[in-house]
Amino acid sequence: MLDVRKEELGLPAGREGLVVYHEHRGPAPSPHRHDELEVNLVVRGSATYLLGDRRYDLGEGTLAWLFPDQDHVLVRQSGGFAMWWAVFHARLLRRSCATPETASLLDRDPAGHLCRRLDARLARKLEGLFADIQEASSASESALNSAGLAYLLLSSWEAFRTSEGAVEGHDVHPAVEKAARILRDETYAGDLTRLACAVGLSPSRLSRLFKKQVGLSVSQFRNESRLERFLEIYGRGRRVGALEAALEAGFGSYSQFYRVFRLAIGENPNEYRRKLDGAQSIAPGELPSATVKSEGVVADPPDEVGLDARRGEPGCGVRA
Repeated sequence: MLDVRKEELGLPAGREGLVVYHEHRGPAPSPHRHDELEVNLVVRGSATYLLGDRRYDLGEGTLAWLFPDQDHVLVRQSGGFAMWWAVFHARLLRRSCATPETASLLDRDPAGHLCRRLDARLARKLEGLFADIQEASSASESALNSAGLAYLLLSSWEAFRTSEGAVEGHDVHPAVEKAARILRDETYAGDLTRLACAVGLSPSRLSRLFKKQVGLSVSQFRNESRLERFLEIYGRGRRVGALEAALEAGFGSYSQFYRVFRLAIGENPNEYRRKLDGAQSIAPGELPSATVKSEGVVADPPDEVGLDARRGEPGCGVRA
């Protein structure tokens, strides 16, 4: 099993949780886990989560719970995707979850499907509560902040318990899960034969399974991961040129990067930089999405990915 980092969220001193509004305009997180219980509410667009060895497709109104011992990563986000997420410290959970109905929130990896789609009215009500708690938490004393987080926690759990729209997970082959994590975490991962060798499948079988279970080809997923790394490097505050950032992100050449960037963002890197520099005056949501369009991504030259897949060469002695 690929090692997954345990993330320290760095909650502010005295705070027992955090509420954040996330819009897909930059890098996707790497596979991770953390000691805090997490809840996500999708308010716009769609996304795909890898949660352990299962895939969950989240749409508008989906409420998803992520527990401390569950490895999770967003592997795909649509253009315009947005969600609220909140995390809750174990101290707050122990104080707040004192009934049989809330006992499951104290588990670190409970059984069952923990994603449900709320009806529109309930989703809007909960969305408003996330926004209210976030606004209040920035100015509240720690005791009031904790009270607000506890109310959000219990309200979200009650909304989940009373909703019947279960979102079924789909089994993901362990090799596909491992390949996705390698492509997310390792800058220069990409050669299909070596990737297949690392996960124990032939290139042709990995290519077929990955497309079927993740919804993107290996080439598309790799390009999306590289583009998200580029956006993180290019926009993190230090002044780097597009070429330097593209190579650091794992692209093999500027021309390859430029084709992928134009298809995904709809403008050239210099135009994007100008918008990035003026982001202070741009309203949320106006920056272009970082999602790579599945139908338009230009693959790498055949000798990197496509040729191996077409030949179906059984690298490392594994069977197709």
